[in-house]
Amino acid sequence: EKVYCENHKLDLEEMFEKTMESYNKIKDRVIDTTRWLLDFKGRVLFEGAQGTMLDVDMGTYPYVTSSNASALGLSSGTGLPPKYFSDANFWAVSKAYTTRVGEGPFPTELKDEMGEKLRERGGEYGATTGRPRRCGWLDLVALKYAVEVNGLDGLIITKLDVLDEFEEIKLCVAYEYKGQTIDHFPASLSQLESIRPIYKSFKGWQRDTKGAKSLSQLPKEALDYLDFIQSYLGVPIVMLSTGPEREEYFWLQEPAYQEKVR
Repeated sequence: EKVYCENHKLDLEEMFEKTMESYNKIKDRVIDTTRWLLDFKGRVLFEGAQGTMLDVDMGTYPYVTSSNASALGLSSGTGLPPKYFSDANFWAVSKAYTTRVGEGPFPTELKDEMGEKLRERGGEYGATTGRPRRCGWLDLVALKYAVEVNGLDGLIITKLDVLDEFEEIKLCVAYEYKGQTIDHFPASLSQLESIRPIYKSFKGWQRDTKGAKSLSQLPKEALDYLDFIQSYLGVPIVMLSTGPEREEYFWLQEPAYQEKVR
C-alpha cells in the first residue's frame, strides 16, 4: 500500500479558504483571453516558458516538459489561429553559454573546474531549490535547431559578462558520431547520448563587459565571438545583455513594429 504523508492530515476547509483568498486577489484579471486577443487591435508580446529542448514534441524526449515550449505552442497556448502570426517577429533568448536543469543529453557539458567557474560566475543555481545547473560551452548545433524549429528572426544573447574572465572560450560547431562529423541536431536520443562535440576556440577578452551599452564598448574578442554566433546561425543578434540588472542591456537592432496582433 502506497501512503503519502500518512502522518499529515489535510484540512480541506483551510485549503479552501486559502484558495479563495488567492482567487479574490486575481479574480478581476481572470478573463477569456482568447476572446480578448481576438477583439484587441494593438500589438501583443507573447513570452514563452522554459525552452525549445524541453518542448514535448520537439525537445529531447523524454527529458521534456508536458507542453509545447517552443513557438509551435503559440496557437495552442493563446487560442489564436496561425494566420494571426503571419508577419510576427520571433525572437529567442539564449545565454552566451549553455545550461541545463535536471537529466537529459548535454553534449557540451563541462564537468570540471571550467564548468564550475561558469556556474559560479553565472549564479547558475535554481531560484527556488538552489539546485546547481549543469553548465557548458555554447552549443551552436542545438541552437541552430532551435532557430529552425521556431522560425526565428533574431536572437537575444544574455550573460556575456559571465565569460569575461576566461582565457579561452569555445563554441560547439558540429558533432562527431562513430567517426563521422554531423552538423545537425540528432533526433535519436541514443545518438545524442553518444556524440562528441567539435569545438572552435576563441581567445577570451579577459576584460570587464558588465554594463556595456554599445558594441563600441566591447572588446574585439567579444565582437568576434558574437559575429561568429550570428554568422553560424544565420540570424542576427538583436539585443545583448551584459549584467543581471534590468537596465543592463542594449539593442543591436531596434525593433520595427507593425500595427497587428503579435
